[in-house]
Amino acid sequence: MYNGESVTVVIPCLNEERGVEQVLRAMPECIDEVIVVDNGSTDSTRQVVRSFGAKVIVEDRRGYGRAYKSGFANASGDIIVTLDGDHSYPAEAISYLLGAMQSLGVDFLSASRFPIRRPEAMGRMQRVGNLILSLGVSLLFLRWVRDSQSGMWIFRRSILDRIRLDADSFVFTAEIKMEAIKRRGIRFAEIPILYSPRLGGVTKLSPWRDGLRNLFFMFKKRLQFQ
Repeated sequence: MYNGESVTVVIPCLNEERGVEQVLRAMPECIDEVIVVDNGSTDSTRQVVRSFGAKVIVEDRRGYGRAYKSGFANASGDIIVTLDGDHSYPAEAISYLLGAMQSLGVDFLSASRFPIRRPEAMGRMQRVGNLILSLGVSLLFLRWVRDSQSGMWIFRRSILDRIRLDADSFVFTAEIKMEAIKRRGIRFAEIPILYSPRLGGVTKLSPWRDGLRNLFFMFKKRLQFQ
């Protein structure tokens, strides 16, 4: 519990046995529920997760967004926290972010990786791609978004009844922010965090393919709000 509200952490995983162990070790005591959505791992990810007492949801249909939607459907907390299983996002900062969310009085808080404080955590192509995509979201929705591709967010579970999440792929991370920005009555903010190099596993992103899909999806999503 955090100030009287229950907290669920949802983590999508695909072959992240090394990283997810460190993520779970760093989980703060205020967390009531940890859900790891296994998206078809062939390593020991599930066994590692269960050894920490976390809940495993098996989602055989591949996709970053698909994994998150399965996790959200099983979450019971008043507040949902997300982060990746590769140890790139700081699980130890969750308490700080929960406090920031309450202090700012927002419903959706996105953890921005920028400014990058560890240059080795993100390659040049990824930085440029993130800049282009974040500018795209900012221009389309007339709201400055520094990191539209961040995978760490904190939001009230109640907003899930008020937003529309269609994406099953990596574009989901931009979609949920666009929904939070445009839906009336949902208060959105960003706050910087320390982003680190991934621990083990391999990245599932294809910069050109996923970048172009993101751009196309942004324009399509913007038309839904006309």
